[in-house]
Amino acid sequence: MLRITDRYVLREIIPPFLLGLLVLTFVLMLPPLMNEAEELIAKGVDGFIISSMMLMLVPQGLGLALPMALLMGILMGLGRMSTDRETVALQACGVSVYRMLGPVALLALLATGATFYVIEVVVPDANQRFRELMLQVYTSRAEGEVKPRVFYDGFDGVTLYVREVSPAGWRDVFLADSRNAGRMDVSVAERGRVEVDPERQAVHIVLSEGTRHRSDAGDPTAYELHEFSDLRISIGMEAMFPQSAPQRGLAELRLPALRREAERMRAAGESPHAPIMEMHERFSIPIACLVFALVGVGLGITTRKDARSSSFALGIGVIFIYYVSMYLPEAMAKGALVSPHLAKWLPNLVLGIAGLALVVWRSHLAERPIVDSLLHRRGRPGAGGSATSAGNGSEPAAAHAVRLSAGGHRGLSLLDWYVLHMYLRWVSMALVGLLGIFYISTFIDLSDKLFKGQTDLPQLLEYFWFATPQFVYFVLPISALLATLVTIGTLTRSSELTVMKACGISLARAALPMFALSLVWSGCLFALEEGVLGQANRRAEALRHEIRSGTPPPSNLLGRRWIAGDGNTLYHSRYVQPEREAIDGLSVYELEDGPWRIRRRTYAAHATFANGWEGRDVWTRGFPDPGAEEGAPVYASAAARPLPYVDPPETFRTEQPDPDVMGFRELDRYIETLRARGLDVVSLVVALHRKASFPFVCLVLTLIAVPFAVTTGSRGALYGVGAGIVLAFSYWVILSVFGAIGSAGLLTPALAAWSPNVLFGGTAAYFLLTART
Repeated sequence: MLRITDRYVLREIIPPFLLGLLVLTFVLMLPPLMNEAEELIAKGVDGFIISSMMLMLVPQGLGLALPMALLMGILMGLGRMSTDRETVALQACGVSVYRMLGPVALLALLATGATFYVIEVVVPDANQRFRELMLQVYTSRAEGEVKPRVFYDGFDGVTLYVREVSPAGWRDVFLADSRNAGRMDVSVAERGRVEVDPERQAVHIVLSEGTRHRSDAGDPTAYELHEFSDLRISIGMEAMFPQSAPQRGLAELRLPALRREAERMRAAGESPHAPIMEMHERFSIPIACLVFALVGVGLGITTRKDARSSSFALGIGVIFIYYVSMYLPEAMAKGALVSPHLAKWLPNLVLGIAGLALVVWRSHLAERPIVDSLLHRRGRPGAGGSATSAGNGSEPAAAHAVRLSAGGHRGLSLLDWYVLHMYLRWVSMALVGLLGIFYISTFIDLSDKLFKGQTDLPQLLEYFWFATPQFVYFVLPISALLATLVTIGTLTRSSELTVMKACGISLARAALPMFALSLVWSGCLFALEEGVLGQANRRAEALRHEIRSGTPPPSNLLGRRWIAGDGNTLYHSRYVQPEREAIDGLSVYELEDGPWRIRRRTYAAHATFANGWEGRDVWTRGFPDPGAEEGAPVYASAAARPLPYVDPPETFRTEQPDPDVMGFRELDRYIETLRARGLDVVSLVVALHRKASFPFVCLVLTLIAVPFAVTTGSRGALYGVGAGIVLAFSYWVILSVFGAIGSAGLLTPALAAWSPNVLFGGTAAYFLLTART
């Protein structure tokens, strides 16, 4: 039977635990929501399927979030009690640390069972269902993987360049097939699409109304040209869907199946360490809830006056140490230095012993007379008492600030500084904490490559460095939202906001510093977008590709093979030497409209630039209009020849344009270039307007957070944070939906990009105007 003290401790821990679970799950769901969901909506995938896919990702996030949220709840709940000296009072009344550990242990046992059920039962089936749904989506909309005017090399040995992509398929297609050694087959067609046969594991690219060029690298005179009305090119299913095969992996197997897999590997003479460690991980992560309970009690019960505010950052640090240390023994097990039966349990053993030592230390500290002296010293006026005391030691801080600012100081008043101090503290904590969550989840995703020797720690740290701007771009709006909700909620619950209103300070005036800073955050987002974000994302994607595959990405500048030049000219090269302005194995494809076809093809074994391009061992083939009298191809060769129609060296020095990583001005110029060529740029115009509208998300979420925090503040700031997470999730869903609708041409680009801000901004204005001020 739970005593009153036990129920009181649980009431303090459970709300921040549930809040942490909501926040952590939302943060882990944010990247797939921003990337996969919006892309699927743009492809026209049914909303029910998209919702099902996003729902299937929730259990995987819950498996990681439950132990982390439990630690956060314990630290924040006990931290609040420690801040208000309630833990000191309980110990002074004879309630020991071990007695307070009782209700925490009960909650940890419940969390352990829930975590085991999620990891063992829910996650395998959800992962498998997600992969099946993804295969179903790609089966029906496979051609949507190809972006317009961007070379796509996701097929094994096949490169695609498409000028326009629509729900009906591709228009103006250029396909290069280099799967046959020593031969390059180039097909140019007016239309194209992908056909997938999942039962036979077959994928076909179907081209319509075009020509096929077949050449021999060793003999330039051996050239074949064929016209076709329909051409089917087969590629392997693995090349199209390397991550979407319906077969179950270790993460999708339950314990009995994992045991059978380990026995099969032993019988085959293979090392069964992978399924063994997977089995032990199914138990070690749930047991982490008990370990975190010990650590949480040991760190949460303290005499510091800022215990609650430091709990969030402290919890992130402990979680980071735990998950990093979980994968170090895994590497040792693969190197036969540690038994695979022990590898997953080492972090629990280390942190468990540390947590037990902390609890014992806290218990011994509480038994000493220092408790009385601490209670007496902390209770003296002017000795660092409550954060809501200032000046004479009894006047509420807000009233004191209002009284001192009543004289009309120029610039920021003392009240503004008071609100800013509280707001900036929570912004900093939320930003650091959420960034830590991103780092942890990313490390977990890539750590297997580190421990398999496919990458090293400096390269992984370099990836984190270049991925940080994108992480900040994601979490800064959420941090501003959480900080606003907690600040206003705290002022409401402590009646400080009521004091401000009584002194003639309206709600809008009290929140003015937060509104001003939200504009600063919006400016930071726009500066990130225009400054470092594009280049950082390019480098991060290149590093991620190299970490994943062990090879440099195909778009690497020195090894880049395909480049789109000015006009309708495409270039292929074996190697580019930008410092010497030289190119080896240069092929030039000059295409023309109406119909889309190759007009002239040039090959130079080596080309150098000196006041113009000069080629060596050059051959050229011209392909006149099929309706002309001279319809046969014209062939010419020379040992050396000028190449005046080749773009300047700057074209080969720059990266291939990708709208996703361009800044506002860069994308605007790119759109004008494509529009001048008569190409469809609707989706790019939507992306351009979104680059201008999205940074204002900080202001919009702050505007709507203020009235919501006032209405929920009397119940505590945590309720407001929960409402804020729902608001943020709703904002991102609406942002993705309107972006997809605009890309489909159903709304004007400006309206599609700015509608979420208008909807949420209008709602915020209504609540602000109707709030009691």
